[in-house]
Amino acid sequence: MIKEDEDAQLVEKVVYINRVAKVVKGGRRFSFSAIVVIGDGNGTVGTGLGKANEVPEAIRKGGERAKKDMRAVSLLEDSIPHEIIGLSGSSSVLLKPARPGTGIIAGGAVRAVLEAAGVRNVVSKCLRSHNPHNLVKATLNGLMSLRTPEEIARSRGKTVEEILS
Repeated sequence: MIKEDEDAQLVEKVVYINRVAKVVKGGRRFSFSAIVVIGDGNGTVGTGLGKANEVPEAIRKGGERAKKDMRAVSLLEDSIPHEIIGLSGSSSVLLKPARPGTGIIAGGAVRAVLEAAGVRNVVSKCLRSHNPHNLVKATLNGLMSLRTPEEIARSRGKTVEEILS
């Protein structure tokens, strides 16, 4: 599900909806949890988990949490600056930069985060667990760990040419 938000041109994607049941005296009570990813498509992304008795309400709550969680990602043109492995729980996601025209080669949960962040050329591989909660968190962990050559040069007190040579 993709929804455009007019106030800031944010892209909202629902990654996963889970139905959970609570067994009570009269039978089962069902509620829903939704993982939502929001990004501006230009290097800012956030995720949120919403829980409610109805699906639309869970998606709305997840979207609100995702807006509060938005963070900047270091991008190099339309790809990532370097290879990285993001970790969360039992999941790990390998992200590799790709040449222009490659597109996003990734599964559902990882693809949603990368598209919302504005990454257009990347290759990924989900290692170990494929739990969507952990995959989203692992992808975000990897994206937050990225640093551009300019950031590395600035932290070392050198020029970009010295770093890249």
